[in-house]
Amino acid sequence: MCGYANEIKKRRTFAIISHPDAGKTTLTEKFLLYGGAINLAGSVKGKATARHAVSDWMEIEKERGISVTSSVLQFNYDGYCINILDTPGHQDFSEDTYRTLMAADSAVMVIDASKGVEAQTRKLFKVCVMRKIPIFTFINKMDREANDTFELLDEIEKELGIATCPVNWPIGCGKNFKGVYDRKSQSVVTWSDTQKGTKEGETSVIPLSDEAALVGHIGEANREHLMEEIELLDGASAEFDLELVQKGELTPVFFGSALTNFGVEIFLKHFLEMTTTPLARMSDQGLIDPVEEEFSAFVFKIQANMNKAHRDRIAFMRICSGKFEANMEVKHVQGGKLMRLSQPQQIMASERKILEEAYAGDIIGVFDPGIFSIGDTINMPKAGFRYEGIPTFAPEHFARVRQMDTMKRKQFVKGITQIAQEGAIQIFQEFNTGLEEIIVGVVGVLQFDVLKYRLENEYNVEIRLERLPYEHIRWIENVHEVDVDRLTGTSDMKKVKDMKGNPLLLFVNSWSVGMTLDRNEGLVLAEFGRNQ
Repeated sequence: MCGYANEIKKRRTFAIISHPDAGKTTLTEKFLLYGGAINLAGSVKGKATARHAVSDWMEIEKERGISVTSSVLQFNYDGYCINILDTPGHQDFSEDTYRTLMAADSAVMVIDASKGVEAQTRKLFKVCVMRKIPIFTFINKMDREANDTFELLDEIEKELGIATCPVNWPIGCGKNFKGVYDRKSQSVVTWSDTQKGTKEGETSVIPLSDEAALVGHIGEANREHLMEEIELLDGASAEFDLELVQKGELTPVFFGSALTNFGVEIFLKHFLEMTTTPLARMSDQGLIDPVEEEFSAFVFKIQANMNKAHRDRIAFMRICSGKFEANMEVKHVQGGKLMRLSQPQQIMASERKILEEAYAGDIIGVFDPGIFSIGDTINMPKAGFRYEGIPTFAPEHFARVRQMDTMKRKQFVKGITQIAQEGAIQIFQEFNTGLEEIIVGVVGVLQFDVLKYRLENEYNVEIRLERLPYEHIRWIENVHEVDVDRLTGTSDMKKVKDMKGNPLLLFVNSWSVGMTLDRNEGLVLAEFGRNQ
């Protein structure tokens, strides 16, 4: 076996998902705190201070207190090298979350104990199910008043359609939150309160059988209540089965408070034991083994202007196999060219460190001169495979975009094209009319705000958005078999083309899609595009 096999086996790469405000960013920061990657966690809400969440780096994120792009964070803990992919919590950015999950081997789902499964949790969870990856649940904010614990589990099972297996169990909530019961060791773990933003705090582990010590720490009423709940739990919950967890059919559940650090390190330790080393990835030549194969990777995210001083573009790659070394010659499969990946970096939110080497499971950022697209494969010069493309979500909202100053056409086209290449928006033009008007399609309306903000702040271009009534878009699958110019549609149908010149159809109503198919024999329409 190759010399770098041990390095690959140390890797754990996971995405963190949640509804906005469930505490995902706080939990991420506490992981970094335990790994020694940061010394003091910054409160996301602390707008009065200069500190912002480590993983939120874009100006609009700092202003609004929400994550709108995915960021990548790496740290070492207990002999493991951990890559965290932090995702946007807002549903308007679920496409970015999906792409990020393509680069992860498992997901941590953070749920607010007082709110349970929220709308966005459902949407993001469905994205996880599409990927069939292991899901670990951290029920957060136990330091506040929480819903009944059994009801929370029941809600996860009913709403998300996944079996639950509590690994630990909370004792009280809010001001009465005393700690958690660890089911495997049959002991109670209690903490003294910690200073916010640090990991200091006293931990006590008390065997369940030591009644006197237990009563001394949590009180008689809490002990009695815990004993009743354990009896119910042992009779009602699913048995822990690692195979089902790894198939994405059973989620281990943990309880705690990211803000006060209750349960964070316990979760991290259990999670690392249960997750796998980097998984094999599917290519057009079958599964590619992370250890047996030479270096290969795919692009899952492109981000422009991470560094205002340089105005650069970074392509984020998930290394799928082998070892990467700086200055090695690789092949960009879609471009058909040999190249050296320029300035390979490990990204810590907006901070960077130039890398000499990286391994399967790691995420690296490389300088993109404008040649990479989402879903592109990079491998060794003699390798002949490419990884599966990443589906493109169908936009649900459309607007015509006009620049206010016609003299800034060049900056406008550059800006809107670069933002589209990142996958944040999709841009279209009128089909065969000669008009240069640009139509923007987005999955969520908040993306219009981000587009407007970024064009003004990063490209110095003001725009006006004119919302359009279209809600449905279809790709023409058999484009070589139909004459797009002669298609007979409905009065509410619009023909457009994407950045690569592919024809698409926009519709106001879903019935118009069916009507158009009826009127054009042999026409095949698809709801998803695919980056290949």
